[in-house]
Amino acid sequence: MERRDFLKTLGAASASLLVGKSALAKDAKPNEEFVGVLFDATRCIGCRTCEMACAEAHNLPLPDTDNEKIFETERKMSAHQWTVVNRYDTDVGQVFVKKQCMHCDEPACASGCLTKAMFKTKQGPVIWRSEKCMGCRFCMINCPFDVPKFEYDSPNPKIQKCIMCYERLQQGEIPACVQACPGGALIFDTRRNLLEIARKRIYDNHDKYVDHIYGENEAGGSGWLYLSPVPFEQLGFRTDIGTTPYPEYSKGFLYSVPIILTLWPGILLAISNATKANKEDIERGAKYE
Repeated sequence: MERRDFLKTLGAASASLLVGKSALAKDAKPNEEFVGVLFDATRCIGCRTCEMACAEAHNLPLPDTDNEKIFETERKMSAHQWTVVNRYDTDVGQVFVKKQCMHCDEPACASGCLTKAMFKTKQGPVIWRSEKCMGCRFCMINCPFDVPKFEYDSPNPKIQKCIMCYERLQQGEIPACVQACPGGALIFDTRRNLLEIARKRIYDNHDKYVDHIYGENEAGGSGWLYLSPVPFEQLGFRTDIGTTPYPEYSKGFLYSVPIILTLWPGILLAISNATKANKEDIERGAKYE
């Protein structure tokens, strides 16, 4: 790359990063009417139809939903399975719980992504954009719920996680897992309506639910909300997260580090894109020679 091109790339990277920070602040308005999903653990039967629907909707490997032994150990999400249903032995017996990306109201994964590859949409879902990712994996480190996964076994690895079926939402549909759930354990709506539904269920059935909506306040709140018949620590949930949005913890660090360090990821991404463009130009030229 010539020096003039490098300086041009550097300028573009800096500008895009500054614009990105400004846009991120704009996109993260706390009063947006986000959508979300309410999961009621008292209604889940462990059929794993949601796992199958997710796999089909996103061209992921299909799970073996007939294998009951899979409940013998707690499973975690992976790059090839964005949602999992686990079974827990609790004070009230066996309870099934579906887990996926929580789609935080103020996601640490997005705030830590200097290239805005991980992005909180105005509708609420947190999505990942491959063309902007430089592979730093800060999103994985920052997430308090251990959600984003990296395709270590792929020659062209990408970050993978639930995107709340964002493409389906844009077409007026609901998330595939919600549509497929036969037991009514999942409800899709605005986050405000879901909280009202959850509070009413707790009020009307105080002997059936614990008085806690997981996701209402954890890490500043999330798009996925949970109702449970037992304390959430019995269902494998982290209960030490607190209510402070995780991006708040990194503000002091970002203001204290030299600007070149915060610009560096954007610079590398711009150089990478420029290199790709040059390579494509060379290949295109060779094709038409």
